[in-house]
Amino acid sequence: MADRFRFIIVGRGMMGAAAARHLAQMTDGVALIGPDEPVDKASHQGVFASHYDEARITRTIDRDADWALLANRSIARYGEIAEQSGIDFYHETGCLIVGPQRGGANAYVGEVVGAAGRLGVSTDLLDDSGLSDGFPYFAFEPRSEGVFEAKRAGYVNPRKLVAAQALLAKRAGAAIIAETVVSVVPDGSGATVTTAEGRSYRADKVLVAAGGFSIAQNLLPRPVDLKVYARTVAFFEIADADLPRYAGMPSLIVESHEPHDHIYLLPPVRYPDGRTYLKIGGDPDDLPLSTEPEIRAWFRRGGRDSTRDHLKRIIDRLVPGLSQAPVTMSACVTSFTPTGYPAIGPAGSDNVVVLTGGCGAAAKSSDEIGRLGAEMLLTGRINDDGYSTDFRPHFLS
Repeated sequence: MADRFRFIIVGRGMMGAAAARHLAQMTDGVALIGPDEPVDKASHQGVFASHYDEARITRTIDRDADWALLANRSIARYGEIAEQSGIDFYHETGCLIVGPQRGGANAYVGEVVGAAGRLGVSTDLLDDSGLSDGFPYFAFEPRSEGVFEAKRAGYVNPRKLVAAQALLAKRAGAAIIAETVVSVVPDGSGATVTTAEGRSYRADKVLVAAGGFSIAQNLLPRPVDLKVYARTVAFFEIADADLPRYAGMPSLIVESHEPHDHIYLLPPVRYPDGRTYLKIGGDPDDLPLSTEPEIRAWFRRGGRDSTRDHLKRIIDRLVPGLSQAPVTMSACVTSFTPTGYPAIGPAGSDNVVVLTGGCGAAAKSSDEIGRLGAEMLLTGRINDDGYSTDFRPHFLS
């Protein structure tokens, strides 16, 4: 006989773990199902997650009002999550956003300044000399401007944030099951969840929060409209003796004069191998992944050499002190919905809800996105008039 729960959340990633915490604090009978991180990614045949990393940018400023609200509500809860779990995952290093100076054809910096004003965020606006004086390790393109947000910005450790969310969900009564779901089958009285380990679980309702893997067959009654893209990030190793040179470095987003050179960068972070790396991302083109087997193969591949070389060229110019640093790379994915917002809603059955579509911006906002997913699962709707979008999912015909 299958184990029985009121609610099952499929996917132990950033949004799924957040949904489990919020749901477990609202009701009982909650289970969170998802595998542990694989030890050897190159030979792993199961599913992966993009939160297997030590740093993701967080900031309150966003040019889109709904994404800004998702971020601000999440950031406001970082402190209580860390305090209650005892897991320190947030680092307030600040975030610097740089682009071509205002007055030209590129309106990026002006839009960021406008967004900061609407949100009431305190920032410093820096010209070429201000950028050079404040951040001497960077070498920005001439005629650049920067918007620096010092407070409530920096980076989160996604591994630790997921661990904190799962721990608090468990303390609130949720069952944490380290298995891989291969099918979700709804019926008149609920849904049956089956795992690769050969076990079955029953629930009144199921929330599928599987990230890019939400396109897998047999997870949803209706296939969700979700575009999944391969992404490559590069890591530049910094020797301990050189770390003082980069002290105080913030997270960084750069809108270059060159259209394919838009990047994000994380400050030096110590990784589990004991070494310190500066991480940069920003693929110059999109590599679509159309099926779940393609996603698995991409993670095992570990990234694209061409993107790694592209990012190294940018680092050689942007952070000259790291031009001779050892460089490695890793693979992740991003998933995009047609609306540009997370998809949260019933997926062809009242008993199965989908929560997916980070759209390249969800890590910092994952706690609030998870809360909305939990609310949808528990009540059948998002009871919040603060958002202009309804987060309705779209499906393939």
